[in-house]
Amino acid sequence: MSRMKRKQIYLDVEQERRLRALSHRQGKSESALIREGINRVLTDPPLDRAAWERELAYIDSLIRKGPIRGKRTWKREDLYERR
Repeated sequence: MSRMKRKQIYLDVEQERRLRALSHRQGKSESALIREGINRVLTDPPLDRAAWERELAYIDSLIRKGPIRGKRTWKREDLYERR
């Protein structure tokens, strides 16, 4: 294992409970899970919240429009026949 530096963190009661339960389920130490979480935050691309909000707004606009009128004029099999 590489050289470690000691850090002290504060968790709220619910985070502590969930971390302990996950630790028991996975058979990993709480410290190992915390390190995994830190690595995930440091390596995964950050979530673009503005893009996500735009996507949700678009989905909501489609839902508000309601069902599309009329029926489709094709069948799934027709798509395969075109190949």
